[in-house]
Amino acid sequence: MILCVGEAVIDMFQKTVPGPGDVFMPIPGGCSYNTSIAIGRLDVPAAFLGRLSKNFFGEIQVNRLKENNVNCDFLIRSDQNSILAIIKTEENKQPQYAFYNEGTSDSFLSVDDLPAQLPDDVTCIVFGSISMNMEPIASTIETFILREAANKKVISFDPNIRPFMIKDRDSYVKHFNKWAEVSTIAKVSSEDFEFIYPGTEPENALRKMLDSGTRLAIATLGEEGAIALLRRYDGNITKVKAPGVHIPAIADTVGAGDTFHGAFLAFLDQRNKLSHNEIACLSETDLYDALFFANKAAAIVCTRHGAEPPTLAEMNNLCVK
Repeated sequence: MILCVGEAVIDMFQKTVPGPGDVFMPIPGGCSYNTSIAIGRLDVPAAFLGRLSKNFFGEIQVNRLKENNVNCDFLIRSDQNSILAIIKTEENKQPQYAFYNEGTSDSFLSVDDLPAQLPDDVTCIVFGSISMNMEPIASTIETFILREAANKKVISFDPNIRPFMIKDRDSYVKHFNKWAEVSTIAKVSSEDFEFIYPGTEPENALRKMLDSGTRLAIATLGEEGAIALLRRYDGNITKVKAPGVHIPAIADTVGAGDTFHGAFLAFLDQRNKLSHNEIACLSETDLYDALFFANKAAAIVCTRHGAEPPTLAEMNNLCVK
């Protein structure tokens, strides 16, 4: 089972309707939340650990998890409100975000909310995104991943950086390096790298992450696909690049990175390769196939408005080379 920990937000998507014009429609989302759904839709066991509101938004979030085969045993419910993320989309531009997160349920995840011990069937833990910019949840998740890295769980990191939420860049970079050190896998976008390593080419940025301690570092490059560097036990580095998947029309890119991350992990899990030893020994073919599978999933979600990851049947029906 892949356990995703972090925030679950209510995404308020911009929509134009007759009369009022631009309005915002609520849809459940959030980086680790979306990733858990992407995994569940690919028929791989997934679970979500987070602190969700008891209000009607929280009910919508929980129901969506259940509808997509995501285990909810690790959920904590609270009387506080849900995080709201206002999303403005424009053609040929990255989405713009505004977050309303002060005093919300997600941000108050505490160490007391963590399970004392994880079941043996939890093999991988996913973390990252805006959860790591809020307290006490950021410190709680850091405590959790440090503990479970010591317990030999695979840790998979998606920073999904929102610069406007980071008040102290130097402090964030220091923490970023600490998280990278204990991460088995890191999925990082070119925008993330520009914030952490300004002016550095993606491949060189990936090498910096390997130097920090990450075993397998992946950079998503939009339409150009994805590139990965894997440091093997003998210190040698394997580089693999997989092309992007052409799609006729892009609706928006919301959830593309989350879907890529979930699909990549699901691919490895389906083939019994989501363990420390198997990851270190991945062949170039295995790594290429995993990247290309994840690129396909991300391409499909870009044909839809919002984070709507594909099912396994939809993946199998998309014939691309």
